[in-house]
Amino acid sequence: DEYRKYIEKDSALERRFQPIQVGEPSLEEAIEILKGLRDRYEAHHKVQITDSALEASVRLADRYISERFLPDKAIDVMDEAASRVRLQATLPPPELRDVEAELRKIRNEKEAVIKAQEYEKAAKLREREEEIKKKHETLEKEWVEKKSSQRNAGTKVTEEDIAHIISTWTKIPLEKLAEKEQQKLLNMEATMQERVIGQEEPIRVLTKAIRRARAGLKDPKRPIGSFLFLGPTGVGKTELARTLAEFMFDDEDSMVRIDMSEYMSKFDVSRLVGAPPGYVGYEEGGQLTEAVRRKPYSVILLDEIEKAHPDVFNMLLQVLEDGRLTDSQGRTVDFKNAVLIMTSNIGLSNLSEGGTIGFRQKKDDDVPKEKKYEQMKKKVMEEVKKVFKPEFINRLDETIV
Repeated sequence: DEYRKYIEKDSALERRFQPIQVGEPSLEEAIEILKGLRDRYEAHHKVQITDSALEASVRLADRYISERFLPDKAIDVMDEAASRVRLQATLPPPELRDVEAELRKIRNEKEAVIKAQEYEKAAKLREREEEIKKKHETLEKEWVEKKSSQRNAGTKVTEEDIAHIISTWTKIPLEKLAEKEQQKLLNMEATMQERVIGQEEPIRVLTKAIRRARAGLKDPKRPIGSFLFLGPTGVGKTELARTLAEFMFDDEDSMVRIDMSEYMSKFDVSRLVGAPPGYVGYEEGGQLTEAVRRKPYSVILLDEIEKAHPDVFNMLLQVLEDGRLTDSQGRTVDFKNAVLIMTSNIGLSNLSEGGTIGFRQKKDDDVPKEKKYEQMKKKVMEEVKKVFKPEFINRLDETIV
């Protein structure tokens, strides 16, 4: 871009240079480049960088950092990981820092009661101070011994350190599952069902997709999950998306909600990826692409998708198939770590036929509710096929009524 902007347009200047195209290296070439730089970074940070850490720097940077190129982004990841490991090795452990803070607090209290001539309290505080001092000496001795052994063995930068840096940059959880998170994922269905009542099937499908993604078993080229929720207003489609966002991020505001009724005309479609050059709002970026670019690990809710212009579906095909979208400024936005949820009211008449909604039925109706649900679902899916193109429906992970 800079070459075209400053040099190419000036033909007199351009002919005095010989352009040399330098392409992005492959993963194998980038690893070899990092191996060549390893000695300098090890000497600077006084750590050892393992081969697995080098390979993880390239592999994870290539997969999760889409706006920059190799080897630049992998070098920065390696540099920051080495810096973090070195800093952790020199800082006292949190437990020792807590004991030091407690010791300072006791000493301040003791001085205050001595000034107030409360000597009995001062004696008790002195005893407490002696106990904490002994604990502090023990912890400090352990830390010094650990530091000494690390210095002799060499502090190592591992694959986990690289994953932590990538997670910090992108907000995507890449570290190994801690026992606490494993338990949280196992109880995911029960936790979500406490808030969203009567939607067992959608919750089961969603939780399965999230577990698969955190276990590293999902298709690396596609979003974590793409779902179409069908049903009348008020059954909990949007609430389920909010609950998922709160479960994943401890904050339901982490959900990106886009009302597709605002994109009914052809001119509105460009707002999703940003206005074209020369139009108002070009610098602002797209409502969809900018939200995902800033927070790649997110829940995206496209509400009332059937109201959107047909061009929106053509755009979404690329997201569902390749997990990426290019905005108006030429930046590739990565959707591979997003959960895409679309809601629709298509087939609403079939859902409420005969005065019944969902599983509710007349007293004189002897048809089993499971069979009635299947019949209703079949009718709704027929309506869906009339509205959406087959290529769009086939790219969805699940269509849930």
